[in-house]
Amino acid sequence: MAFNSLDTILDFLQPVNKFVISGDEEYINNQVGMNIDAYEEHFPNISEADLVIVGCSDGRGGGGYKDDNDSVDTVRREFYNLFHWHKDVRLADAGNIKPGATLQDTYAALKTVVSELIIHCKRVVIIGGSHDLTFAQYNVYASANKIVEAVCVDAVIDMKVESALPSGNFLMPMLTSEPNFIRHYNHIGFQSYFVHPDMLETIDNLRFDCYRVGNVKEHMEEMEPVIRNASLFSFDISAIQHAHAPANRLTPNGFSGEEACMLMQYAGMSSNVNTIGIYGYTQKHDRYDLTAKQISHMLWYFLDGILKGKEEAQLSDSDNFNEFKIAFAEVETTFLQSKKTGRWWMQLPDDSFIACSHKDYITASHNEIPERWMRAVERS
Repeated sequence: MAFNSLDTILDFLQPVNKFVISGDEEYINNQVGMNIDAYEEHFPNISEADLVIVGCSDGRGGGGYKDDNDSVDTVRREFYNLFHWHKDVRLADAGNIKPGATLQDTYAALKTVVSELIIHCKRVVIIGGSHDLTFAQYNVYASANKIVEAVCVDAVIDMKVESALPSGNFLMPMLTSEPNFIRHYNHIGFQSYFVHPDMLETIDNLRFDCYRVGNVKEHMEEMEPVIRNASLFSFDISAIQHAHAPANRLTPNGFSGEEACMLMQYAGMSSNVNTIGIYGYTQKHDRYDLTAKQISHMLWYFLDGILKGKEEAQLSDSDNFNEFKIAFAEVETTFLQSKKTGRWWMQLPDDSFIACSHKDYITASHNEIPERWMRAVERS
């Protein structure tokens, strides 16, 4: 595939300066900064890249700055200084999106850049400003008429029609606009005291799924198949405990830093997830750059997930899967377990397979209908 078409996106991008980001110190051989092809004087050769980073610092949708590259570059600095253990995962950095005259202009620029990278079959991580940039992330798929599943990790559900800021209500147009390209939406980590009960009822009526933070923390492994089925993955740092992410000023509660890294690792393991946004970081709200360090660790675990995902076989390669035929509630179906990674899939009535967990298999073996199976059938 020709990559010269990437020249069309250069007008939307600002290069980075790795030397300035590093704090005028040279990177050593095994650090990420020595192993990432970044847009400095020339746009990187992304032909072999497994992951491309794009910065987009526009925070106007959340009442913040139009251009806060200091925040994005603080995350870069912390990430570049980590040691690169995943030599088989190749990295590129496309620089920062130039903020538009209006927020809508920034959305359009971000969508254009990410769309072009996706056309070239790249996974893209957006180090972002406010969480409403997820809407531009969604428009990457909508503009291509591609129907996808989406996952947001957030302490709140951003569907507040009364909100004056896009960051408080961007999910409304994303989930309800026509035509719509969201097959299924999953919300991970909401905190009940921030969410009106009627909102949960509305989401349930749409056959979308929401997972309360306490339930997720008790069964983190159940989120792996939820994320595995998605293409769009969006993470707001408000989902992380303030103690682990001091720039989160919304709540003291939420996921631990380790749990946030685990969710990112799941996203990396998925062959479907190809756009990942990490939003809500403002350096001036941080303490000792601990939140930037937290985000950099999440990126590191995303690389770890990519490496683990490369070990997985195709479902069509039957020799690499254990097959279990089960009948439950007068329904016959098949479960597959990967011999390489231990992950599970289950068959739907239309013969397609969706990601599931060992718990789903155990439920079915007890002649009960797994909720994940039932919800998927309801949506079909």
